[in-house]
Amino acid sequence: MRHQAVKVRLYPTTEQQVILAQHFGCSRWWWNYALNLCIETYHLTGKGLNRSALNALLPKLKRQEERCWLSECYSQVLQATTLNLVTAYKNFFDGRAKYPRFKAKRNKQSIQYPQSVKVAGDCLKFPGRVAKVKARIHRPIQGTIKTVTVSMTPSGKYFASVLTEVEGNNPPTNTDGLVVGIDLGLKNFAIVNDGVKTSKYANPKHLAKHERNLKRKQRKLDRKEKGSNSRNKARKLVAKVHERVSNVRQDYLHKLSRKLVDENQVIVVESLNTKGMVRNHKLAASISDVGWGMFVNFLSYKLEEEGKVLVEIDRWFPSSKLCSNCHYQVDEMPLEVRSWTCPSCGTHHDRDGNASANIRAEGIRILLVSGTGTTADGGDVRPKLGRKSKLTQFPVKSEAQASTK
Repeated sequence: MRHQAVKVRLYPTTEQQVILAQHFGCSRWWWNYALNLCIETYHLTGKGLNRSALNALLPKLKRQEERCWLSECYSQVLQATTLNLVTAYKNFFDGRAKYPRFKAKRNKQSIQYPQSVKVAGDCLKFPGRVAKVKARIHRPIQGTIKTVTVSMTPSGKYFASVLTEVEGNNPPTNTDGLVVGIDLGLKNFAIVNDGVKTSKYANPKHLAKHERNLKRKQRKLDRKEKGSNSRNKARKLVAKVHERVSNVRQDYLHKLSRKLVDENQVIVVESLNTKGMVRNHKLAASISDVGWGMFVNFLSYKLEEEGKVLVEIDRWFPSSKLCSNCHYQVDEMPLEVRSWTCPSCGTHHDRDGNASANIRAEGIRILLVSGTGTTADGGDVRPKLGRKSKLTQFPVKSEAQASTK
């Protein structure tokens, strides 16, 4: 069995919007109340609260006169909020996420229905008071519906993310086919080397195209009186610009990742320390806008669905400093140097094209060392240089390694 998700646009009526707003508010209040209670309990006893202990508080809170409005929310929505909080704590203790934060009304709102949601024609039928909500189902929803997350963006749009369970598994991983190395940058978003030629994909600079419009609307927002209806309208206009930038960015990354996945069997990328790179205030806005991490995530799940492989090499691998022809490594390579000549063999290199070729060669070396082999044509596999690389997304083990377990 495998899981897949489909995100659809919802068009609730005015009455349904009021009900959803109540559910959003109840879920948000319960999250903040439970999080604060967990923090206070830990300070007093040194221990936290588990899922069952938190859920046991809900009936008592609903019986209190000042909190009777909690009864208006569908009970499983609040229980799903508890589960999400417990999961957030687990992710924090496992080092996968930061400490859970309190939720604010001005940010994106969401609730989760863990069961009993059905597709009824061009509508989604929810349990409780929400009932049928008109939806734009742009692709068939296959399999058994497990959970549905309803969200409202800061601009006021409603969406439902439908998670389904589908029979069958993803195809087995296979490395036989074309191998490409991708160097991610700012001047050119992606430089792709397939061992024969190098292709460059431009950086669209989505935020820069909307920056003037965004600044104008933000200035209007600053002039509005806090708490006024006009300020709320101006806030939605600013949110719509941010949403437009986000949608354009995701559209570009989805199309480019789909093109690369369709054309190749193995894709090699370099692990980038984006969090450290944005500390450079001169490049922070450009790095945040380009979406390298999102692009790698898109490549990851698209490759996994088709039985293909993503190899992510170590961030300290000297891809730019290494000559792809003779493997000579220079000591320094400042960012302003866009082309250079190898002092050993005299080969003239384009910085990004040379880096993508080295990334591809390192990816092939990792596959060979792991015992998978490859039938890719073109490009020599260089000797191991630099720090140890790793196969992070889809580790492929040799028969000898598998037999030891």
